[in-house]
Amino acid sequence: MRFALPLAACLSAVAALPAVAQDRAFNFSLRGGVGAAPDYPGASTYGATPDLGFTFGSLEWGGRKIGNGIGAAPKTGFGFTGAFRYMGERTASDNPELAGLEDIDAAVELGFGVIYREVNWQVFGKVRRGFGGHEGVTGDIGADVIFRPNERWTITAGPRFSLGNDTYADTYFGVDTATPNFAAYEAEGGLLGAGVEVEATYRLDEAWAIEGAVAYQHLLNDAADSPITQAGSEDQWTMRIGVSRAFNWRF
Repeated sequence: MRFALPLAACLSAVAALPAVAQDRAFNFSLRGGVGAAPDYPGASTYGATPDLGFTFGSLEWGGRKIGNGIGAAPKTGFGFTGAFRYMGERTASDNPELAGLEDIDAAVELGFGVIYREVNWQVFGKVRRGFGGHEGVTGDIGADVIFRPNERWTITAGPRFSLGNDTYADTYFGVDTATPNFAAYEAEGGLLGAGVEVEATYRLDEAWAIEGAVAYQHLLNDAADSPITQAGSEDQWTMRIGVSRAFNWRF
C-alpha cells in the first residue's frame, strides 16, 4: 500500500502528458504556384518563376498563443509573422547581356515581421537574411487597406518600400570588375525601391486557399544607378498565383 500513492501520482503524470503536448501547436501555411518576374533585379526582360510562400499563422505553447491562425478572423493590434522570399539564379548563359559578370545562385531569404492591424488597414515591416546566392539582409516596409467582400475573399492593397544592406545591394547591382558592357560599380545599401502591391486571397475551406498578387516597384538610389539597371529597367513588375494549404503541427 505504501507504493500506491507514488504509483498513482506517476500514472496521473503520464496520463497528463498528451494533454500537455496538445497545448503546443504551430499553425502555418505553404504556397506553391507560378509567377512572372524580371529575369534578375534590374532586368527589362521577364520570365516564368516558381511561386513559393510561407505564412506564419500562430504558435501555442504552455497556454500562451502568438497569432490567430491561418484563415481566422484577424485580431487588431500588434502581431508577428514569418518572412520568406525565393530569388532565382542569375546566369550569363540565360542572359547573354550579362557576359563577364559573375553568376549568382538561387537564394532563399528567411526572417520575421512585425505587423499592426486594424479592421480595415494594416502596417508592417519585415526583415530577411539570405542563404545561397546572397548572404545579405533585406526587408520591406508597407501598409495596406483591407477589403473583405465576404467570408471567403480578402483583398489588400498598398505601398511598399524595399531596403537592403551593402552585401545585398552589391550582390545584385554591383559590378566588381569592368566588362565591355558594364563599368565597375560598387552598390551600397539603403532604400532600393518603392512601389505598390495588390493581393487577393480566396478561401476554399479551412485548409485550402487560392492566392494571387500583382506588384510594381521602381528601383531607387544605388539600385537605379547601377549599370545593370541602366542597361535594363528601373521599373519592375511581378505577378503570381498559387494554391496554399494550412497545417497545424502539434508537438
